[in-house]
Amino acid sequence: MTPRPGAPRPPVRMWIPPETPAEMTTRLRPVRTRRPARTVGAVAAVVLGLGLIGGAVTGTWLTGDSSADTPERATYAHVRSAWHSVPVDTLFPRTLTGDNVGPGGADRVWTRIAVAPDSGCAAALDPLLTKALQPVGCARVLRATYTDATASSVTTVGLVFTEADEKGMLALHNRFTTESLGERTDLMPLTFPAEGTVAAGFGSAQRASWTINVVTEAPVVVYAVSGFADGRAVSDPQPADEARSKGATSAPAQAGLGHEATGVAQRIEQGLRGAVGRSKDDSGDEGQARSRDRAAGRTTDDVMETAR
Repeated sequence: MTPRPGAPRPPVRMWIPPETPAEMTTRLRPVRTRRPARTVGAVAAVVLGLGLIGGAVTGTWLTGDSSADTPERATYAHVRSAWHSVPVDTLFPRTLTGDNVGPGGADRVWTRIAVAPDSGCAAALDPLLTKALQPVGCARVLRATYTDATASSVTTVGLVFTEADEKGMLALHNRFTTESLGERTDLMPLTFPAEGTVAAGFGSAQRASWTINVVTEAPVVVYAVSGFADGRAVSDPQPADEARSKGATSAPAQAGLGHEATGVAQRIEQGLRGAVGRSKDDSGDEGQARSRDRAAGRTTDDVMETAR
């Protein structure tokens, strides 16, 4: 239909295309040219690094090397410090009792009569015995002398704290066992006499029986040597095991001095084990432990104490 004459003409409509984004996709970054040499070098570095790490781990596993202390090392370190942190009355009790440890199963009671100041091996041990203990080193020696209930015998007992680890102590124990070093009279421990006591005349010539025990669970060598309290000399001293054997007829055996040395040594060793165990459980701080020990009683840092 055509518009009537004089009617206004309709506006002209122009077609406009729909709006199109300037970019419909993400612009791609240019790809660099590959360089085989650099790639190979990077791979080699990674492989080498992994190999070094794996080798270090394998080496540690094979050698057993670790910065963390093992329980055995911790125990050895703790025992080694016991000579100056445990009260002297704990290491060397004033009284020792032994049931059925005497000849024929008799009971025994020993009383402490003197405690020596701590010292080195050269001052406390025979030179040959010091040489025999040289592989494990000598940190300190503690000594005390006891007498029996009748005051007819005297016994010096000693604790040698070494510088060795468990392997060193085991090697020394095996050597003493296989070579019978503990039975040699030239390796007999020295006595500790004390003036004004029944042990005043207890010298080298009065030694009658002895025992030496290399402890493998701790860096300690325990020894004891016994004799007559009247100061008589003994021409045929016997190791404690021989003097305690059935049918032994020597003077030390008849007097039960082998039993005296063994009985005192065993009880001092047992007391040390118990004291160190309790001290270790109480606290891991050695400073606090030492303070408590000093508050509870005298330690072996103190001067020689002679029983009155």
